[in-house]
Amino acid sequence: MKDIFNSRKIINIHNSYLDLLKIIFLILLIIGLSLSFFYSPADYLQGETVRIMYVHVPSSWLALMIFSTMSVCSLISLIFKFRIFTIFTKSLAPIGFTFSLISIFTGSLWGQPTWGTFWTWDARLTSMMLLVFLYIFYIMSWVFIKNIFTAEKISSLISIFGLANIPLIKYSVIWWNTLHQPASIKFLEKSTIHQSMLTPLILMFFAFVCFSLMVFLIRFKVESFKLRVLREKK
Repeated sequence: MKDIFNSRKIINIHNSYLDLLKIIFLILLIIGLSLSFFYSPADYLQGETVRIMYVHVPSSWLALMIFSTMSVCSLISLIFKFRIFTIFTKSLAPIGFTFSLISIFTGSLWGQPTWGTFWTWDARLTSMMLLVFLYIFYIMSWVFIKNIFTAEKISSLISIFGLANIPLIKYSVIWWNTLHQPASIKFLEKSTIHQSMLTPLILMFFAFVCFSLMVFLIRFKVESFKLRVLREKK
């Protein structure tokens, strides 16, 4: 397993495929934005403000997916002591944090004309704000804890225990009475969103995925170098 998840192999992917990822990202972004603005119709209730969805929804998905990945990697790192998974998690955290902020910001912009307020402390928004703070706690643990092994343990525990918040975000609109609408895209059931809206939404999601991979590969290379420097100092 250590041979499969080798830092040198990840860095080689960075060197070989980063430019290709940039091209794919730009193509998906241009097509996705074009469809979002010109192909997708305005909503019959929300009007043109529904177009915020094409940034808000993919950002929210990625914020949750990245933190879930961080939690799994932290668990593996804590149990099996594979430090490369710590580097994975540390590299992913700022990306997920950024998408969680975008989700909160665009959600507020969308909420004002839809709900009449930029913010309300309902279950979905509150649990999403908690996710933002979990990202902050994880990142700050590496900033303020100087001992690398202690920082690794504390940050891993934050992401592992924080995983409990992901189902709260996902099912909050079902378990509690919230202003936030239920999910329109369902994988096990028929989705209630029209194809003209679903297509640009999926394209924007994959554009953001490519962007995340680009930033991850760059950060992984930097974090691997920093870890080598720390080892040499010790």
